[in-house]
Amino acid sequence: MPTSKLDSGPQPPVAVSTVGLRKSYGDKLVLDGIDLRIPAGSVFALLGPNGAGKTTAVKILSTLIAADDGQAEVAGHDIATSPQAVRAAIGVTGQFSAVDGLITGEENMLLMADLHHLPRGEGRRVTAGLLERFD
Repeated sequence: MPTSKLDSGPQPPVAVSTVGLRKSYGDKLVLDGIDLRIPAGSVFALLGPNGAGKTTAVKILSTLIAADDGQAEVAGHDIATSPQAVRAAIGVTGQFSAVDGLITGEENMLLMADLHHLPRGEGRRVTAGLLERFD
C-alpha cells in the first residue's frame, strides 16, 4: 500500500495529516503551524476553547477555505491540489442540524446515505454497521 508523501515511514495508514498548517484573518493569526497525524480507523476529538481555531481547521481540512501555509492530506488526497477527491472521501456535519431534534441518529445516517446516492440496501448496511460499532 503506498504511503502519503506526508507519512514518515512504516506506520498505520493515515486518515488526516497536516504539517505546519497556518491561517490568518487579517492580522489575527488563528492557526499557527498545526501538525496532526490521525490514523485511519481511529476516533479523534479536536478540543479547545472558543477562538482556538477548531472550526477553521475543520473548514480547511474539508476544503471549504484555503490554508495560508502548510500541507494537509485527507484520505491520502492533498487538500490544495485534489479538493474534489477530498470531498468525495469525507462527510462533514455541523454540531447542530435543523432536524436533530426531529429524527433519530439512525434516521440521520440513512438520510446522509440517501444524499450520497447510496443504494438503499447499502445505506442500511452501512448505517447498521456504524450503529453497532459505536453503540
